[in-house]
Amino acid sequence: MCGIVGYIGQNDTKDVLLNGLEKLEYRGYDSAGIAMLNDNGMNLFKVKGRIAALRGRVDETVESTMGIGHTRWATHGVPSATNAHPHQSTTGRFTLVHNGVIENFQDLKRDYLGDVSFISETDTEVIVQLIEKNFNKYQDTAEAFRQTISLLKGSYAIGLIDKEDQDTIYVAKNKSPLLIGLGDGFNVIASDAMATLKETDQYLEIYDQEVVLVNRSFVEVQKLNGTVVDRKPFTAQIDVSDTEKGTYPHFMLKEIDEQPFVMRRIIQEYQDDDNNLKLDQDVRDAMKACDRIYIIAAGTSYHAGLVGKQFIEKLANVPVEVHVASEFSYNMPLLSEKPLFVFISQSGETADSRSVLVKIKELGHPALTITNVPGSTLSREANYTLNLYAGPEIAVASTKAYTAQMAVLAILAVDTAQAKELQLDFDPMQELAIVANAMEVLTDQKEAIEDLAKNYLATSRNAFFIGRSTDYYVCIEGALKLKEISYIQAEGFAGGELKHGTIALIEDGTPVIALATQSEVNYGIRSNVQEVEARGANAMVMSMKGLEQDTDAFVVPHVHELLTPLVSVVPLQLLAYYAALHRDCDVDKPRNLAKSVTVE
Repeated sequence: MCGIVGYIGQNDTKDVLLNGLEKLEYRGYDSAGIAMLNDNGMNLFKVKGRIAALRGRVDETVESTMGIGHTRWATHGVPSATNAHPHQSTTGRFTLVHNGVIENFQDLKRDYLGDVSFISETDTEVIVQLIEKNFNKYQDTAEAFRQTISLLKGSYAIGLIDKEDQDTIYVAKNKSPLLIGLGDGFNVIASDAMATLKETDQYLEIYDQEVVLVNRSFVEVQKLNGTVVDRKPFTAQIDVSDTEKGTYPHFMLKEIDEQPFVMRRIIQEYQDDDNNLKLDQDVRDAMKACDRIYIIAAGTSYHAGLVGKQFIEKLANVPVEVHVASEFSYNMPLLSEKPLFVFISQSGETADSRSVLVKIKELGHPALTITNVPGSTLSREANYTLNLYAGPEIAVASTKAYTAQMAVLAILAVDTAQAKELQLDFDPMQELAIVANAMEVLTDQKEAIEDLAKNYLATSRNAFFIGRSTDYYVCIEGALKLKEISYIQAEGFAGGELKHGTIALIEDGTPVIALATQSEVNYGIRSNVQEVEARGANAMVMSMKGLEQDTDAFVVPHVHELLTPLVSVVPLQLLAYYAALHRDCDVDKPRNLAKSVTVE
Protein backbone atom coordinates (compact mmCIF):
# COMPACT_ATOMS: atom_id res chain seq x y z
CA MET A 1 0.00 0.00 0.00
CA CYS A 2 0.83 3.63 -0.26
CA GLY A 3 -0.11 5.99 -3.11
CA ILE A 4 -2.20 5.72 -6.27
CA VAL A 5 -2.47 8.05 -9.27
CA GLY A 6 -4.39 7.42 -12.49
CA TYR A 7 -5.22 9.45 -15.60
CA ILE A 8 -7.47 9.04 -18.64
CA GLY A 9 -7.84 11.92 -21.08
CA GLN A 10 -6.43 13.54 -24.19
CA ASN A 11 -2.86 14.35 -23.16
CA ASP A 12 0.20 12.19 -22.61
CA THR A 13 -0.10 10.58 -19.20
CA LYS A 14 3.56 10.20 -18.20
CA ASP A 15 4.01 13.54 -16.48
CA VAL A 16 0.66 13.38 -14.73
CA LEU A 17 1.52 10.01 -13.23
CA LEU A 18 5.11 10.75 -12.30
CA ASN A 19 4.41 14.24 -10.94
CA GLY A 20 1.45 12.90 -9.00
CA LEU A 21 3.51 10.11 -7.46
CA GLU A 22 6.11 12.65 -6.41
CA LYS A 23 3.39 14.56 -4.56
CA LEU A 24 2.66 11.35 -2.64
CA GLU A 25 6.26 10.71 -1.64
CA TYR A 26 5.59 12.11 1.84
CA ARG A 27 3.52 8.98 2.56
CA GLY A 28 6.62 6.77 2.56
CA TYR A 29 7.37 4.04 0.00
CA ASP A 30 10.00 1.55 -1.08
CA SER A 31 9.19 0.96 -4.76
CA ALA A 32 7.17 2.53 -7.55
CA GLY A 33 5.74 1.85 -10.97
CA ILE A 34 3.45 3.06 -13.74
CA ALA A 35 1.49 1.36 -16.52
CA MET A 36 0.43 3.18 -19.69
CA LEU A 37 -1.91 1.76 -22.33
CA ASN A 38 -1.78 2.65 -26.03
CA ASP A 39 -2.45 0.98 -29.39
CA ASN A 40 0.74 -1.05 -29.04
CA GLY A 41 -0.39 -2.57 -25.76
CA MET A 42 0.48 -2.11 -22.10
CA ASN A 43 3.75 -0.39 -21.22
CA LEU A 44 4.86 -1.29 -17.71
CA PHE A 45 7.76 0.26 -15.76
CA LYS A 46 8.63 -0.67 -12.17
CA VAL A 47 11.60 -0.08 -9.87
CA LYS A 48 12.71 -0.68 -6.34
CA GLY A 49 13.54 2.75 -4.96
CA ARG A 50 12.55 6.33 -5.64
CA ILE A 51 10.45 8.11 -8.24
CA ALA A 52 13.69 9.58 -9.62
CA ALA A 53 14.80 6.05 -10.50
CA LEU A 54 11.42 5.36 -12.06
CA ARG A 55 11.75 8.46 -14.24
CA GLY A 56 15.02 7.08 -15.51
CA ARG A 57 13.39 3.75 -16.32
CA VAL A 58 10.36 5.08 -18.20
CA ASP A 59 10.69 5.04 -21.99
CA GLU A 60 10.17 8.67 -23.05
CA THR A 61 9.12 7.59 -26.55
CA VAL A 62 5.98 5.86 -25.22
CA GLU A 63 2.90 8.01 -25.70
CA SER A 64 -0.36 7.20 -23.98
CA THR A 65 -3.52 8.94 -22.86
CA MET A 66 -4.39 6.59 -19.99
CA GLY A 67 -2.43 5.00 -17.21
CA ILE A 68 -2.09 4.17 -13.54
CA GLY A 69 0.80 4.58 -11.10
CA HIS A 70 1.67 3.50 -7.60
CA THR A 71 4.15 3.96 -4.78
CA ARG A 72 4.41 0.83 -2.62
CA TRP A 73 5.17 0.24 1.02
CA ALA A 74 5.96 -3.45 1.45
CA THR A 75 3.45 -5.45 3.49
CA HIS A 76 3.40 -8.77 1.64
CA GLY A 77 6.78 -9.57 0.15
CA VAL A 78 10.09 -7.75 0.23
CA PRO A 79 10.68 -4.41 -1.51
CA SER A 80 11.54 -5.28 -5.12
CA ALA A 81 10.64 -4.42 -8.69
CA THR A 82 8.79 -7.74 -8.93
CA ASN A 83 6.62 -6.98 -5.92
CA ALA A 84 6.11 -3.35 -6.98
CA HIS A 85 2.80 -2.28 -8.51
CA PRO A 86 1.20 -2.31 -11.04
CA HIS A 87 0.58 -6.06 -11.13
CA GLN A 88 -0.69 -8.00 -14.14
CA SER A 89 -2.78 -11.10 -14.71
CA THR A 90 -1.18 -14.15 -16.32
CA THR A 91 -2.17 -13.21 -19.88
CA GLY A 92 -1.28 -9.56 -19.34
CA ARG A 93 -4.82 -8.44 -20.19
CA PHE A 94 -5.47 -6.87 -16.78
CA THR A 95 -3.19 -4.46 -14.93
CA LEU A 96 -3.92 -3.26 -11.39
CA VAL A 97 -2.71 -1.02 -8.56
CA HIS A 98 -3.87 -1.50 -4.98
CA ASN A 99 -3.53 0.12 -1.57
CA GLY A 100 -4.57 -1.74 1.57
CA VAL A 101 -4.37 -5.26 2.93
CA ILE A 102 -6.50 -8.17 1.70
CA GLU A 103 -7.01 -10.24 4.83
CA ASN A 104 -8.36 -13.34 3.04
CA PHE A 105 -5.90 -13.42 0.12
CA GLN A 106 -4.54 -16.82 1.14
CA ASP A 107 -8.06 -18.28 1.17
CA LEU A 108 -8.82 -16.77 -2.26
CA LYS A 109 -5.56 -18.13 -3.59
CA ARG A 110 -6.38 -21.62 -2.32
CA ASP A 111 -10.08 -21.69 -3.24
CA TYR A 112 -10.02 -20.04 -6.68
CA LEU A 113 -6.48 -19.81 -8.03
CA GLY A 114 -4.86 -23.19 -7.43
CA ASP A 115 -3.94 -23.47 -11.11
CA VAL A 116 -2.32 -20.02 -11.35
CA SER A 117 1.45 -19.47 -11.22
CA PHE A 118 2.15 -16.33 -9.20
CA ILE A 119 5.04 -14.02 -9.97
CA SER A 120 5.05 -11.86 -6.85
CA GLU A 121 4.64 -12.41 -3.11
CA THR A 122 1.86 -9.83 -2.80
CA ASP A 123 -1.78 -10.02 -1.86
CA THR A 124 -2.39 -7.60 -4.73
CA GLU A 125 -1.56 -10.12 -7.44
CA VAL A 126 -4.34 -12.34 -6.08
CA ILE A 127 -6.84 -9.60 -6.95
CA VAL A 128 -5.76 -9.18 -10.56
CA GLN A 129 -5.53 -12.93 -11.15
CA LEU A 130 -8.99 -13.38 -9.68
CA ILE A 131 -10.34 -10.68 -12.01
CA GLU A 132 -9.00 -12.59 -14.99
CA LYS A 133 -10.51 -15.81 -13.66
CA ASN A 134 -13.90 -14.11 -13.28
CA PHE A 135 -13.62 -12.51 -16.71
CA ASN A 136 -13.20 -15.96 -18.24
CA LYS A 137 -16.48 -16.87 -16.57
CA TYR A 138 -18.56 -13.72 -17.22
CA GLN A 139 -16.89 -12.31 -20.37
CA ASP A 140 -17.52 -8.80 -19.03
CA THR A 141 -14.84 -6.73 -17.29
CA ALA A 142 -17.18 -4.66 -15.13
CA GLU A 143 -18.95 -7.77 -13.89
CA ALA A 144 -15.68 -9.61 -13.30
CA PHE A 145 -14.46 -6.59 -11.33
CA ARG A 146 -17.61 -6.45 -9.19
CA GLN A 147 -17.58 -10.18 -8.55
CA THR A 148 -13.95 -10.02 -7.45
CA ILE A 149 -14.50 -7.03 -5.18
CA SER A 150 -17.38 -8.84 -3.48
CA LEU A 151 -14.96 -11.60 -2.41
CA LEU A 152 -12.36 -9.33 -0.84
CA LYS A 153 -12.07 -8.90 2.92
CA GLY A 154 -9.92 -6.14 4.32
CA SER A 155 -8.95 -2.70 3.07
CA TYR A 156 -8.43 -1.71 -0.53
CA ALA A 157 -8.25 1.13 -3.01
CA ILE A 158 -7.98 -0.27 -6.53
CA GLY A 159 -7.39 1.01 -10.03
CA LEU A 160 -7.69 -1.50 -12.92
CA ILE A 161 -7.02 -1.26 -16.64
CA ASP A 162 -8.23 -3.79 -19.24
CA LYS A 163 -5.82 -3.91 -22.20
CA GLU A 164 -8.77 -4.40 -24.56
CA ASP A 165 -10.56 -1.27 -23.32
CA GLN A 166 -8.80 2.07 -23.81
CA ASP A 167 -11.80 4.02 -22.50
CA THR A 168 -12.16 2.95 -18.86
CA ILE A 169 -10.28 2.77 -15.57
CA TYR A 170 -12.13 0.55 -13.11
CA VAL A 171 -11.99 1.81 -9.53
CA ALA A 172 -13.14 0.54 -6.12
CA LYS A 173 -12.38 1.25 -2.46
CA ASN A 174 -12.97 0.00 1.05
CA LYS A 175 -11.34 1.56 4.13
CA SER A 176 -8.50 3.04 2.06
CA PRO A 177 -8.64 6.59 0.71
CA LEU A 178 -9.25 7.24 -3.00
CA LEU A 179 -10.73 10.20 -4.87
CA ILE A 180 -11.86 10.83 -8.45
CA GLY A 181 -10.73 14.13 -9.95
CA LEU A 182 -12.98 15.58 -12.64
CA GLY A 183 -11.74 17.53 -15.65
CA ASP A 184 -12.77 18.74 -19.11
CA GLY A 185 -12.12 15.79 -21.41
CA PHE A 186 -10.17 13.91 -18.77
CA ASN A 187 -10.52 12.42 -15.32
CA VAL A 188 -8.01 11.32 -12.69
CA ILE A 189 -7.84 9.10 -9.63
CA ALA A 190 -5.64 9.75 -6.59
CA SER A 191 -5.11 8.62 -3.02
CA ASP A 192 -4.69 12.27 -2.05
CA ALA A 193 -6.05 15.26 -3.95
CA MET A 194 -2.64 16.94 -3.56
CA ALA A 195 -1.33 14.53 -6.20
CA THR A 196 -3.56 15.93 -8.95
CA LEU A 197 -4.39 19.49 -7.89
CA LYS A 198 -2.38 20.72 -10.88
CA GLU A 199 -4.97 19.03 -13.11
CA THR A 200 -8.24 19.85 -11.32
CA ASP A 201 -9.84 21.16 -8.13
CA GLN A 202 -13.10 19.21 -8.65
CA TYR A 203 -13.27 15.90 -6.78
CA LEU A 204 -15.76 13.13 -6.31
CA GLU A 205 -15.77 11.21 -3.04
CA ILE A 206 -16.02 7.41 -3.20
CA TYR A 207 -17.65 5.51 -0.37
CA ASP A 208 -16.69 2.08 0.87
CA GLN A 209 -17.67 -0.89 -1.33
CA GLU A 210 -18.48 1.24 -4.37
CA VAL A 211 -17.28 0.62 -7.92
CA VAL A 212 -16.50 3.51 -10.28
CA LEU A 213 -16.12 3.47 -14.06
CA VAL A 214 -13.80 6.32 -15.00
CA ASN A 215 -14.01 7.41 -18.65
CA ARG A 216 -12.53 10.43 -20.41
CA SER A 217 -15.88 12.17 -20.62
CA PHE A 218 -17.83 10.75 -17.66
CA VAL A 219 -17.60 9.02 -14.31
CA GLU A 220 -20.17 6.47 -13.18
CA VAL A 221 -20.39 5.49 -9.53
CA GLN A 222 -22.09 2.19 -8.74
CA LYS A 223 -22.95 0.20 -5.68
CA LEU A 224 -21.53 -3.28 -5.60
CA ASN A 225 -24.79 -4.66 -7.04
CA GLY A 226 -24.47 -2.39 -10.09
CA THR A 227 -26.99 0.28 -8.99
CA VAL A 228 -25.87 3.69 -10.26
CA VAL A 229 -25.26 6.37 -7.61
CA ASP A 230 -25.69 10.09 -8.30
CA ARG A 231 -23.18 12.18 -6.36
CA LYS A 232 -22.12 15.79 -6.74
CA PRO A 233 -18.44 16.73 -6.75
CA PHE A 234 -16.81 19.07 -4.27
CA THR A 235 -14.32 21.84 -4.88
CA ALA A 236 -10.94 21.60 -3.22
CA GLN A 237 -10.70 25.00 -1.55
CA ILE A 238 -7.01 25.78 -1.56
CA ASP A 239 -5.23 29.11 -1.70
CA VAL A 240 -1.56 30.02 -1.40
CA SER A 241 -1.62 30.25 2.38
CA ASP A 242 -3.26 26.85 2.66
CA THR A 243 -1.09 24.92 0.21
CA GLU A 244 0.55 22.80 2.90
CA LYS A 245 -2.82 21.91 4.37
CA GLY A 246 -4.16 20.60 1.07
CA THR A 247 -7.82 19.68 1.14
CA TYR A 248 -7.88 19.24 4.92
CA PRO A 249 -9.94 21.68 7.01
CA HIS A 250 -7.27 21.68 9.74
CA PHE A 251 -3.60 20.86 10.04
CA MET A 252 -4.33 18.63 13.03
CA LEU A 253 -6.53 16.30 10.99
CA LYS A 254 -3.93 16.20 8.22
CA GLU A 255 -1.19 15.38 10.71
CA ILE A 256 -3.27 12.62 12.31
CA ASP A 257 -3.72 11.10 8.86
CA GLU A 258 0.02 11.35 8.14
CA GLN A 259 0.98 9.08 11.04
CA PRO A 260 1.03 5.80 9.05
CA PHE A 261 3.35 7.40 6.52
CA VAL A 262 5.58 8.81 9.27
CA MET A 263 5.89 5.30 10.71
CA ARG A 264 7.02 3.96 7.35
CA ARG A 265 9.53 6.73 6.86
CA ILE A 266 11.00 6.09 10.32
CA ILE A 267 11.42 2.42 9.42
CA GLN A 268 13.10 3.40 6.16
CA GLU A 269 15.46 5.89 7.78
CA TYR A 270 16.54 3.60 10.62
CA GLN A 271 17.03 0.48 8.52
CA ASP A 272 19.74 -0.33 5.97
CA ASP A 273 19.42 -2.23 2.68
CA ASP A 274 19.85 -5.52 4.54
CA ASN A 275 17.00 -4.66 6.94
CA ASN A 276 19.38 -4.11 9.85
CA LEU A 277 18.97 -1.19 12.23
CA LYS A 278 21.30 1.70 11.45
CA LEU A 279 21.86 3.97 14.44
CA ASP A 280 24.96 6.04 14.95
CA GLN A 281 27.58 3.86 16.64
CA ASP A 282 28.23 6.61 19.18
CA VAL A 283 24.56 6.48 20.26
CA ARG A 284 24.77 2.70 20.54
CA ASP A 285 27.94 2.92 22.63
CA ALA A 286 26.41 5.54 24.92
CA MET A 287 23.33 3.37 25.53
CA LYS A 288 25.51 0.35 26.35
CA ALA A 289 27.81 2.33 28.65
CA CYS A 290 25.18 3.96 30.86
CA ASP A 291 23.81 2.43 34.05
CA ARG A 292 20.58 4.47 34.04
CA ILE A 293 18.69 6.63 31.57
CA TYR A 294 17.02 9.88 32.57
CA ILE A 295 14.33 10.95 30.10
CA ILE A 296 13.63 14.68 30.29
CA ALA A 297 10.60 16.14 28.53
CA ALA A 298 7.45 18.23 28.84
CA GLY A 299 3.79 17.81 27.93
CA THR A 300 3.12 15.31 25.17
CA SER A 301 6.82 14.50 24.87
CA TYR A 302 6.82 13.56 28.56
CA HIS A 303 3.98 11.13 27.88
CA ALA A 304 5.99 9.61 25.03
CA GLY A 305 8.87 9.24 27.48
CA LEU A 306 6.68 7.25 29.88
CA VAL A 307 5.96 4.78 27.09
CA GLY A 308 9.61 4.82 26.07
CA LYS A 309 10.55 3.77 29.60
CA GLN A 310 8.54 0.58 29.06
CA PHE A 311 10.29 -0.10 25.76
CA ILE A 312 13.81 0.41 27.11
CA GLU A 313 13.36 -1.44 30.39
CA LYS A 314 11.48 -4.42 28.95
CA LEU A 315 13.58 -4.85 25.81
CA ALA A 316 17.04 -3.55 26.74
CA ASN A 317 17.07 -4.16 30.52
CA VAL A 318 18.25 -0.63 31.27
CA PRO A 319 16.59 1.20 34.21
CA VAL A 320 14.86 4.43 33.17
CA GLU A 321 13.52 7.44 35.04
CA VAL A 322 11.17 9.92 33.35
CA HIS A 323 11.12 13.49 34.63
CA VAL A 324 9.15 16.64 33.87
CA ALA A 325 11.76 19.11 32.65
CA SER A 326 10.49 22.10 34.61
CA GLU A 327 10.66 20.15 37.90
CA PHE A 328 14.01 18.50 37.26
CA SER A 329 15.77 21.83 36.84
CA TYR A 330 15.03 22.89 40.40
CA ASN A 331 14.76 19.51 42.15
CA MET A 332 17.43 17.25 40.69
CA PRO A 333 17.39 13.74 42.17
CA LEU A 334 20.42 11.72 43.17
CA LEU A 335 22.01 10.54 39.96
CA SER A 336 23.57 7.18 39.16
CA GLU A 337 27.27 6.83 38.46
CA LYS A 338 26.99 6.61 34.66
CA PRO A 339 23.80 8.39 33.62
CA LEU A 340 22.66 9.11 30.07
CA PHE A 341 20.18 11.93 29.59
CA VAL A 342 17.62 11.64 26.80
CA PHE A 343 15.78 14.83 25.87
CA ILE A 344 12.55 14.50 23.91
CA SER A 345 11.18 17.58 22.17
CA GLN A 346 9.19 18.09 18.97
CA SER A 347 10.72 21.50 18.31
CA GLY A 348 14.08 21.03 20.01
CA GLU A 349 13.64 24.48 21.50
CA THR A 350 11.76 23.71 24.75
CA ALA A 351 13.21 26.10 27.32
CA ASP A 352 12.62 23.91 30.39
CA SER A 353 14.46 21.02 28.76
CA ARG A 354 17.34 23.18 27.67
CA SER A 355 17.73 24.42 31.23
CA VAL A 356 18.28 20.82 32.32
CA LEU A 357 20.67 20.21 29.43
CA VAL A 358 22.83 23.15 30.47
CA LYS A 359 23.07 21.84 34.04
CA ILE A 360 23.90 18.25 33.16
CA LYS A 361 26.55 19.38 30.66
CA GLU A 362 28.19 21.32 33.49
CA LEU A 363 28.26 18.04 35.40
CA GLY A 364 29.89 16.31 32.41
CA HIS A 365 27.06 13.87 31.63
CA PRO A 366 26.28 12.79 28.04
CA ALA A 367 22.99 13.81 26.38
CA LEU A 368 20.93 12.46 23.50
CA THR A 369 18.19 14.57 21.91
CA ILE A 370 15.20 13.05 20.10
CA THR A 371 13.62 15.80 18.03
CA ASN A 372 11.78 16.66 14.86
CA VAL A 373 14.19 19.55 14.13
CA PRO A 374 17.80 18.33 13.84
CA GLY A 375 19.26 21.85 13.72
CA SER A 376 17.46 22.99 16.86
CA THR A 377 19.11 24.14 20.08
CA LEU A 378 18.63 20.86 21.94
CA SER A 379 20.04 19.01 18.96
CA ARG A 380 23.06 21.26 18.55
CA GLU A 381 23.96 21.29 22.23
CA ALA A 382 23.49 17.58 22.97
CA ASN A 383 26.15 14.99 22.24
CA TYR A 384 23.89 12.95 19.96
CA THR A 385 20.61 13.39 18.05
CA LEU A 386 17.96 11.03 16.72
CA ASN A 387 15.62 12.55 14.14
CA LEU A 388 11.87 11.89 14.24
CA TYR A 389 11.40 12.29 10.47
CA ALA A 390 7.80 13.37 11.07
CA GLY A 391 7.88 16.38 8.76
CA PRO A 392 6.60 19.83 9.79
CA GLU A 393 3.95 19.68 12.50
CA ILE A 394 1.86 22.84 12.33
CA ALA A 395 -1.06 22.21 14.69
CA VAL A 396 -0.29 23.19 18.28
CA ALA A 397 -1.60 19.88 19.63
CA SER A 398 1.05 17.30 18.76
CA THR A 399 -0.07 14.09 17.09
CA LYS A 400 2.34 12.67 14.52
CA ALA A 401 5.42 13.89 16.44
CA TYR A 402 4.13 12.05 19.53
CA THR A 403 3.76 8.70 17.79
CA ALA A 404 7.08 9.31 16.01
CA GLN A 405 8.75 9.84 19.39
CA MET A 406 7.42 6.50 20.65
CA ALA A 407 8.51 4.73 17.46
CA VAL A 408 12.06 6.11 17.66
CA LEU A 409 12.23 5.20 21.36
CA ALA A 410 11.16 1.67 20.45
CA ILE A 411 13.89 1.48 17.80
CA LEU A 412 16.43 2.83 20.29
CA ALA A 413 15.39 0.12 22.77
CA VAL A 414 15.59 -2.64 20.16
CA ASP A 415 18.99 -1.47 18.91
CA THR A 416 20.32 -1.45 22.48
CA ALA A 417 18.95 -4.93 23.10
CA GLN A 418 20.62 -6.22 19.96
CA ALA A 419 23.89 -4.51 20.87
CA LYS A 420 23.75 -6.25 24.25
CA GLU A 421 22.99 -9.55 22.45
CA LEU A 422 19.63 -9.91 24.18
CA GLN A 423 17.09 -12.14 22.46
CA LEU A 424 13.82 -10.61 21.20
CA ASP A 425 10.76 -12.75 20.56
CA PHE A 426 9.46 -10.59 17.69
CA ASP A 427 10.62 -8.78 14.56
CA PRO A 428 10.44 -5.11 15.64
CA MET A 429 10.48 -3.52 12.20
CA GLN A 430 7.83 -5.90 10.91
CA GLU A 431 5.72 -5.10 13.96
CA LEU A 432 6.13 -1.36 13.34
CA ALA A 433 5.01 -1.93 9.76
CA ILE A 434 1.89 -3.63 11.13
CA VAL A 435 1.41 -0.60 13.40
CA ALA A 436 1.50 1.67 10.33
CA ASN A 437 -1.18 -0.42 8.64
CA ALA A 438 -3.33 -0.37 11.79
CA MET A 439 -3.00 3.42 11.96
CA GLU A 440 -4.21 3.68 8.38
CA VAL A 441 -7.26 1.55 9.19
CA LEU A 442 -8.04 3.78 12.18
CA THR A 443 -7.70 7.06 10.32
CA ASP A 444 -10.28 5.78 7.85
CA GLN A 445 -12.85 5.34 10.63
CA LYS A 446 -13.39 9.02 11.28
CA GLU A 447 -17.17 8.87 10.98
CA ALA A 448 -17.49 6.28 13.77
CA ILE A 449 -15.15 8.22 16.05
CA GLU A 450 -16.95 11.50 15.31
CA ASP A 451 -20.20 9.84 16.41
CA LEU A 452 -18.54 8.81 19.68
CA ALA A 453 -17.27 12.35 20.22
CA LYS A 454 -20.77 13.77 19.67
CA ASN A 455 -22.41 11.21 21.94
CA TYR A 456 -19.93 11.34 24.81
CA LEU A 457 -18.08 14.66 24.74
CA ALA A 458 -19.65 17.42 22.66
CA THR A 459 -21.70 18.90 25.52
CA SER A 460 -19.72 17.68 28.49
CA ARG A 461 -17.84 19.94 30.89
CA ASN A 462 -15.43 17.22 32.05
CA ALA A 463 -14.19 13.74 31.19
CA PHE A 464 -12.03 11.01 32.67
CA PHE A 465 -9.67 8.59 30.93
CA ILE A 466 -8.74 5.39 32.74
CA GLY A 467 -6.30 2.60 31.94
CA ARG A 468 -3.87 0.20 33.55
CA SER A 469 -0.25 -0.56 32.74
CA THR A 470 0.84 1.08 29.48
CA ASP A 471 -2.76 2.10 28.74
CA TYR A 472 -2.53 4.53 31.65
CA TYR A 473 0.21 6.50 29.86
CA VAL A 474 -1.91 6.69 26.72
CA CYS A 475 -4.85 7.86 28.82
CA ILE A 476 -2.99 10.86 30.18
CA GLU A 477 -2.00 11.80 26.62
CA GLY A 478 -5.61 11.36 25.45
CA ALA A 479 -6.80 13.59 28.28
CA LEU A 480 -4.20 16.22 27.40
CA LYS A 481 -5.30 16.26 23.75
CA LEU A 482 -8.92 16.73 24.77
CA LYS A 483 -8.26 19.56 27.21
CA GLU A 484 -5.80 21.28 24.85
CA ILE A 485 -8.17 21.82 21.98
CA SER A 486 -11.74 21.37 23.29
CA TYR A 487 -11.25 23.02 26.72
CA ILE A 488 -13.05 20.12 28.40
CA GLN A 489 -11.63 19.48 31.87
CA ALA A 490 -10.09 16.06 31.22
CA GLU A 491 -7.86 13.90 33.39
CA GLY A 492 -6.17 10.54 32.92
CA PHE A 493 -6.00 8.11 35.83
CA ALA A 494 -4.63 4.68 36.60
CA GLY A 495 -7.67 2.42 36.88
CA GLY A 496 -6.64 1.10 40.28
CA GLU A 497 -6.42 4.62 41.71
CA LEU A 498 -10.11 5.39 41.19
CA LYS A 499 -11.15 3.95 44.54
CA HIS A 500 -8.46 6.01 46.29
CA GLY A 501 -10.32 9.26 45.88
CA THR A 502 -11.04 10.07 42.24
CA ILE A 503 -14.27 8.10 42.11
CA ALA A 504 -15.82 10.80 44.32
CA LEU A 505 -15.93 13.00 41.21
CA ILE A 506 -18.10 10.57 39.24
CA GLU A 507 -21.72 11.67 38.85
CA ASP A 508 -24.59 10.93 36.51
CA GLY A 509 -23.50 11.29 32.90
CA THR A 510 -19.77 11.80 33.55
CA PRO A 511 -17.90 10.58 30.43
CA VAL A 512 -15.29 7.93 31.24
CA ILE A 513 -13.11 6.62 28.39
CA ALA A 514 -11.38 3.35 29.28
CA LEU A 515 -8.58 1.69 27.32
CA ALA A 516 -8.32 -2.10 27.33
CA THR A 517 -5.37 -3.23 25.18
CA GLN A 518 -3.27 -5.10 27.76
CA SER A 519 -4.22 -8.73 28.35
CA GLU A 520 -2.68 -8.94 31.83
CA VAL A 521 -4.90 -6.16 33.21
CA ASN A 522 -7.92 -6.56 30.94
CA TYR A 523 -10.24 -7.85 33.64
CA GLY A 524 -8.99 -5.25 36.11
CA ILE A 525 -9.84 -2.28 33.90
CA ARG A 526 -13.22 -3.76 33.06
CA SER A 527 -13.94 -4.04 36.77
CA ASN A 528 -13.10 -0.33 37.07
CA VAL A 529 -15.57 0.42 34.29
CA GLN A 530 -18.29 -1.39 36.21
CA GLU A 531 -17.42 0.67 39.29
CA VAL A 532 -17.90 4.00 37.54
CA GLU A 533 -21.01 2.84 35.69
CA ALA A 534 -22.56 1.87 39.03
CA ARG A 535 -22.15 5.50 40.04
CA GLY A 536 -23.78 6.92 36.92
CA ALA A 537 -20.82 7.36 34.56
CA ASN A 538 -21.33 7.29 30.79
CA ALA A 539 -18.51 4.83 30.10
CA MET A 540 -16.90 4.05 26.75
CA VAL A 541 -14.46 1.15 26.35
CA MET A 542 -11.88 1.16 23.57
CA SER A 543 -10.30 -2.27 23.33
CA MET A 544 -7.84 -4.13 21.12
CA LYS A 545 -8.92 -6.86 18.74
CA GLY A 546 -8.73 -10.13 20.64
CA LEU A 547 -9.66 -8.55 23.97
CA GLU A 548 -12.92 -6.97 22.85
CA GLN A 549 -16.35 -7.56 24.34
CA ASP A 550 -19.74 -7.04 22.71
CA THR A 551 -20.45 -3.83 24.64
CA ASP A 552 -17.19 -2.10 23.70
CA ALA A 553 -17.66 1.17 21.86
CA PHE A 554 -14.59 0.85 19.62
CA VAL A 555 -12.03 -1.82 18.75
CA VAL A 556 -8.54 -1.07 17.44
CA PRO A 557 -6.67 -3.51 15.18
CA HIS A 558 -4.43 -6.06 16.85
CA VAL A 559 -0.74 -5.18 17.07
CA HIS A 560 2.09 -6.44 19.27
CA GLU A 561 0.99 -5.67 22.82
CA LEU A 562 4.12 -3.69 23.66
CA LEU A 563 3.43 -1.34 20.73
CA THR A 564 -0.27 -0.75 21.39
CA PRO A 565 0.31 2.86 22.58
CA LEU A 566 1.18 3.85 19.00
CA VAL A 567 -2.20 2.59 17.82
CA SER A 568 -4.61 3.18 20.71
CA VAL A 569 -3.78 6.88 20.84
CA VAL A 570 -5.06 7.49 17.28
CA PRO A 571 -8.79 7.24 18.12
CA LEU A 572 -8.16 9.41 21.19
CA GLN A 573 -6.59 12.07 18.96
CA LEU A 574 -9.62 11.93 16.68
CA LEU A 575 -11.99 12.05 19.66
CA ALA A 576 -10.33 15.27 20.80
CA TYR A 577 -10.41 16.70 17.28
CA TYR A 578 -14.12 16.07 16.75
CA ALA A 579 -15.05 17.15 20.27
CA ALA A 580 -13.30 20.47 19.61
CA LEU A 581 -14.89 20.75 16.19
CA HIS A 582 -18.41 20.31 17.55
CA ARG A 583 -17.72 22.87 20.27
CA ASP A 584 -16.61 25.44 17.65
CA CYS A 585 -13.07 25.62 19.02
CA ASP A 586 -10.00 26.70 17.07
CA VAL A 587 -8.55 23.24 16.51
CA ASP A 588 -5.11 24.21 15.19
CA LYS A 589 -4.55 27.22 17.45
CA PRO A 590 -6.10 26.60 20.88
CA ARG A 591 -6.19 29.53 23.27
CA ASN A 592 -3.20 30.33 25.46
CA LEU A 593 -0.96 27.70 23.82
CA ALA A 594 2.08 27.86 21.55
CA LYS A 595 3.62 25.19 19.36
CA SER A 596 7.07 25.61 20.82
CA VAL A 597 7.42 26.63 24.48
CA THR A 598 10.57 28.72 24.41
CA VAL A 599 10.19 30.34 27.84
CA GLU A 600 10.41 28.69 31.26
